[in-house]
Amino acid sequence: MVEKTVKIINPSGLHARPAALFVQTAGKYTSEIWIKHGGKKVNAKSIMGLMSLAISKGTSIVIGAEGEDEEIAIKELEDLIISGLGE
Repeated sequence: MVEKTVKIINPSGLHARPAALFVQTAGKYTSEIWIKHGGKKVNAKSIMGLMSLAISKGTSIVIGAEGEDEEIAIKELEDLIISGLGE
């Protein structure tokens, strides 16, 4: 199991378009992937779960993964957030 804390820098936070990109990227991996924020833990491959967290700019989240490709999954998702989620 791997977990990484990252800060959302995208000006709009994880609204619909960046959340969809995040879910699409997470879906490429076989590992179980989740996001923790505000005492909640949701499946990072679920757009509804991700949107339910209402993550705004400046928020720190924990991305976690467990499985055979956990390391590369966390790295790609971290890089995606650092890049501003395509915006």
